[in-house]
Amino acid sequence: MKPNLQNSITIFKALSEITRLKIIWLLINMDSKICVSEIIEVLKEPQYNVSRHLRILSKAGLLEENKEGKWVYYFIKKTDGEFIKHIKNAVSVISENDMLVEMQRCKQLLITREK
Repeated sequence: MKPNLQNSITIFKALSEITRLKIIWLLINMDSKICVSEIIEVLKEPQYNVSRHLRILSKAGLLEENKEGKWVYYFIKKTDGEFIKHIKNAVSVISENDMLVEMQRCKQLLITREK
């Protein structure tokens, strides 16, 4: 299914902010669900900002959430739509060098979570 023009604009606007782009990049490239507190730690952003960015990404149709006990985990929305697949591919190829610090922090948090 192709999104209408307004949906496309909403998605592009959501991805036009660096923190939101980083969140999506991490969720795509780390191939894991991530909770708000982990995103706060990885990006060194205040809780209010992270929650606001997650809400914008969710409204754009890019994220889903899953509540597990007291934690809410976010992950990339599963979709068969070609447009979203292209968006995910475009974001996923952003250089790891640009996200090196955040990627290392995220990997460490995910390892700690699994213990």
